[in-house]
Amino acid sequence: MRSRQRGLTLVELIVAFTIMSLLAAMAVPLARAKVRREKERELRWALREIRAAIDKYKDYCDQQLLGPVKLGTECYPEKLEVLVEGVRLAGTVDKKIRFLRRIPKDPMTNSYDWGLRSVQDDPDSTSWGGQNVFDVYTKSTERAADGTPYSEW
Repeated sequence: MRSRQRGLTLVELIVAFTIMSLLAAMAVPLARAKVRREKERELRWALREIRAAIDKYKDYCDQQLLGPVKLGTECYPEKLEVLVEGVRLAGTVDKKIRFLRRIPKDPMTNSYDWGLRSVQDDPDSTSWGGQNVFDVYTKSTERAADGTPYSEW
């Protein structure tokens, strides 16, 4: 009568559960690596986008195409928001040029708060002097796979 019963024995269940656990344990690191690579790709894109906008602002200012520029900024934006709000063009009353549609989100810290550097700051400085925005960096303290901190990208 027992030979006609269907089902799994306890040993078969334990073996199946062990195999499933091993497969899941191998998949988790792969998933984490994929998420990290995606965040790194987004960080590179965001940094490239902001830095290109800063450079474009600087080019326009050097060509004297922008309205009055605050003294001491050395033709760099005073803050990141200036790139979004826009700047009045020289010789016009109400025409503004915007360099960014919005400030990109920092994928490493999941916020819109970027680290800023001015021309007067040291290249490795983590505090902003407040004179202008020459460069941006992430405030994340994590390191990339090659060992470099994300804040140095």
